[in-house]
Amino acid sequence: MDSLSSFTVFVQVAKTRSFVAAGRLLGVSASAVGKSVARLEAKLGVRLFHRSTRSITLTAEGALFLERSQRILAEIEATEQELLQATTTPRGRLRVSLPLVNSLVLPVLGEFMREYPEIELDLDFTDRLVDVIEEGFDAVVRTGEPTDSRLSARRLGSFQILLVASPEYLERRGSPKRPADLVDHACLHYRFPNTGKLEVWPLRVEADAPEFQLPTSMICNNIETQMCFALQGLGITCLPDFAIRDALAEGRLRTVLNKYVERTGTFHLLWPSGRQASTKIRVFIDFLSERVFPNAAEKIFMTKRAS
Repeated sequence: MDSLSSFTVFVQVAKTRSFVAAGRLLGVSASAVGKSVARLEAKLGVRLFHRSTRSITLTAEGALFLERSQRILAEIEATEQELLQATTTPRGRLRVSLPLVNSLVLPVLGEFMREYPEIELDLDFTDRLVDVIEEGFDAVVRTGEPTDSRLSARRLGSFQILLVASPEYLERRGSPKRPADLVDHACLHYRFPNTGKLEVWPLRVEADAPEFQLPTSMICNNIETQMCFALQGLGITCLPDFAIRDALAEGRLRTVLNKYVERTGTFHLLWPSGRQASTKIRVFIDFLSERVFPNAAEKIFMTKRAS
C-alpha cells in the first residue's frame, strides 16, 4: 500500500505543482510530501520533477508516469465503487433504446420491472440508429454486428427469417413452390420507419428463373400488424422466427419456401465503454442476456412445416 500512497502523493504534486499545496490536500506536511517523492524517484531510478526555488515541473518521465498513475488510481476507484454498489439495491433511471420487436422483449422487460422495482425504465422503441453516447442512452439493443468502438457489447442471440402464411390461406390459394410463384399471391410487407424502404425478402432465386416483382397487398411498419393479417388468412409475409414461434408450434401459421429463404440475424446489447458499468446497467445486461433467448440452442426452425 506504500506504493499506492506514493502514487497518490505524486499525482497531487503533479496537479498542484507544489509540495505545500499537495501536503495541504493530503493532510501531511510539505516535508513528508518531498520525502515521498524522493523515495519514489529513487525506487524508479528517474527524476519525476524539475525543481527550482520558484516552481516544480514534470520531466518527460514524470509526464509519462502521471498518465499511468492517474489511470491506475481511476481503475482502483472504479473497482471500489463497483464493490460498493454490489452491496446496494439497483435503483435509478435506466434509458434504453430498442428496435420495434415488442414480442421479443416486452415479456422480459415486464419480468425485469417486477424483479427490480426501484429501477425506472425509460424505453425508446425505434428502428432509428440512435447515437448511444450523444443521446444519453444507458444501453441499446441492436441487430447486426457491433461497429462502434465506444461501446461494449454482449450477444443476446440469433434469429432466422421465415416466410409464413395461415393454413386457411394456403388451402385457398395454394402453396408457392418457388419464389417466382409469389407473383400470384398476396404479399404483406414491412416498411422501415427510418428510411421508408420496404424490407427485401431474403429469397434465393435460381439462375434460370424469370425476373419478378413481389405484389404489395399490404405495407406496414410493425411486425405485429404483419403477423395479425397473416393469421387472418390475408396473405404471405416475412417475419423473424421469435415473433411467430407460438403460432408455428400451434399450427396457426406455416412456413413456405424454406429452401429458398436465406437470412439470419443477431441481437446485441450495447452500452458505453469506459469505467465500470453501474449496478443498474449490470443487472439489466445480465437479465436480458439470460432471458431474451433462453433456449437459443433449442430454437424452433419449422422446416418440417414447409410445403
